[in-house]
Amino acid sequence: MPYQIREANIADVGAIINIAQKTWWPTYSPILGAEQITYMLSVLYSTEKISQQIATGEQSFLLLIEDEEPVAFAGYSPRDENPDIYKLHKLYCLPQTQGKGYGKILIDEVCRRVINADSYALDLNVNRYNKAKGFYEKMGFYVIGEEDIPIGDYWMNDYVMRMDL
Repeated sequence: MPYQIREANIADVGAIINIAQKTWWPTYSPILGAEQITYMLSVLYSTEKISQQIATGEQSFLLLIEDEEPVAFAGYSPRDENPDIYKLHKLYCLPQTQGKGYGKILIDEVCRRVINADSYALDLNVNRYNKAKGFYEKMGFYVIGEEDIPIGDYWMNDYVMRMDL
């Protein structure tokens, strides 16, 4: 499986949004309503929002490219309240690539970059009903708390997980 990982730039915003839209529906349809998925995609994955995050460095995005096509991405940054701890904000792989190890490859690359930034931990949020929690536990993350985050009229009911680096 030939792949490469590279830093995403503004020209990659459409690819990031495309991966998110193709991944969110099968991932979240069993646990969230269609209206909530549509709303959250429009808020979290608008062209303006992702472009701003990349342009300002608010988040760094890594793209995983398979056969010259972007198929997965990760978005991460130092935590605002503690820059010694990083947060993995986003990790999505196209459904047809799941099981190829791309999620692990991207997490390993984010961890390498976080360690190079002299940080010691990587946090993430995962919906309390998302089966990805088991994947994150296999990767070495553990639950450190729960968070309920309002987005418009909806709530993200998440576990907060951490991996010590």
